[in-house]
Amino acid sequence: MEGGGYHRLRILSYNIQSGVDTQRYRQYVTQSWKHLLPHRERLQNLNRIAPVLGQYDLVGLQEVDSGSLRSGFVDQTEYLAHRAGFPFWYKQINRSLGKIAKYSNGLLTRRTPTFVSEHKLPGLPGRGAIYAQFGSADDMLLVCIVHLALGRRSRMRQVEYIAERVGRYPNAIVMGDLNCGVGSEEIEYLLDRGGLQRPVCEKGTFPSWRPMKKLDHILVSKALQVENPRVVDCSTSDHLPIGIDVLVPSEIDIAV
Repeated sequence: MEGGGYHRLRILSYNIQSGVDTQRYRQYVTQSWKHLLPHRERLQNLNRIAPVLGQYDLVGLQEVDSGSLRSGFVDQTEYLAHRAGFPFWYKQINRSLGKIAKYSNGLLTRRTPTFVSEHKLPGLPGRGAIYAQFGSADDMLLVCIVHLALGRRSRMRQVEYIAERVGRYPNAIVMGDLNCGVGSEEIEYLLDRGGLQRPVCEKGTFPSWRPMKKLDHILVSKALQVENPRVVDCSTSDHLPIGIDVLVPSEIDIAV
């Protein structure tokens, strides 16, 4: 949807917990086997998620499985891309347990990226970031998809790494499960050093059955306009997805 000297980019970030539908805290124990073994509801859950993703132009996924025993050897990023009608997708495997599990980030996009790269984040192995560039070198949008660590010390090292890169670009978006709240030191560092706007969505995303914590964020550069921040009603995970509309200047070629 174009107009007024900008492109409207509908963006969603979702930690899908590899297709595991958690609805109570106790299920982390009683259904822990689902994180390592196949179960028939997993594909059904992905089929419920796909129509939600299909309403967006660009989607960042966290806790995706890239084709292992627990997912029935289904590459979930590719499966959701096909199911939701995305022509471009990219996966980043951050932690592999061989044939048992492949923990990944994922990118789905209707816009043609000019370059996609993956980076290992500082700290213990298992955390990474996908960087996708849209447009030319002179007029470019940088999108960073991340899933940050649980520990605060590791998260700080990771946001320092991300902010150093993102801060070089006037038009950037950082999105994902950041595992920290709006007023945290990590978010403040990203805003200050990365040149990003303060989050505008007031609703929580975790846990999905009683969303009290704001752990999932989409942060955009101060040069970009944001409209319609929202938490989406899709509880097929222990997180809820978060979405926004970003108005990208028309001189940035984010071609379909």
